[in-house]
Amino acid sequence: MGEGKKGSGGGEKSRGAPPTQEKKGGKAEEGGPAPEDAHKCCGCRFPLLIALLQLLLGVAITAVAFLMVTISPSLLARETPHWAGIILCVVSLLGFLLYCITYVPDERTSMQFIAKLLYFILCTVGLVLSVLVMAFSGHHYAQTNGFSCLKVGDDCVCTLDPRDPIARTFTYTGVSDCEEVTGTLKLYFLLQIALNLTQALVCALGAFVMWKHRYQVFFVGLQMGSPSFQHWQKV
Repeated sequence: MGEGKKGSGGGEKSRGAPPTQEKKGGKAEEGGPAPEDAHKCCGCRFPLLIALLQLLLGVAITAVAFLMVTISPSLLARETPHWAGIILCVVSLLGFLLYCITYVPDERTSMQFIAKLLYFILCTVGLVLSVLVMAFSGHHYAQTNGFSCLKVGDDCVCTLDPRDPIARTFTYTGVSDCEEVTGTLKLYFLLQIALNLTQALVCALGAFVMWKHRYQVFFVGLQMGSPSFQHWQKV
């Protein structure tokens, strides 16, 4: 009689065991990262946030550059960096393409690999261009601070030292008032420095995250699951 009770008790325990294991398995599955979390960077889907910032900053840089051309059409290309803004807009469009094809840290298709490689290269190019624009804008901003300008016909002739007969002169054609050169144009140079500094930081962040996901994500094994238990098998 005692053995029969013991056997029946053991049978009851063995019947109650699978639900406990299933509950543990369910907790392990619930505790794992959600698939959508892998596509997020700092709470936002990558590279949507970075690409959006690149687009907005690229448009702003291009708009300020064209506003500078309206002051004087004789401004050089390095003084009106619309080319940098347009290139950075192209970089942002590639970032949106990466978002549309479902960004994942590890490349599963050749299209993802090519798009991520191009995005990394263009982010690096955008960083270099932004630094160049900052250098040119900073140089011209320092020059305009020391300008002494004189209105000659429809032009504005500026020199760094009016007492020096052989000092270099800068002629701005089509300027109605020299105040636009010494005041408004100087403000635009300062604005270009601020915009391109922000753009350089955004491009550096985009390139860093792309590099980090490419070279710091390691494959450690396969998770094998069964109705009764789960374990990791290294391959």
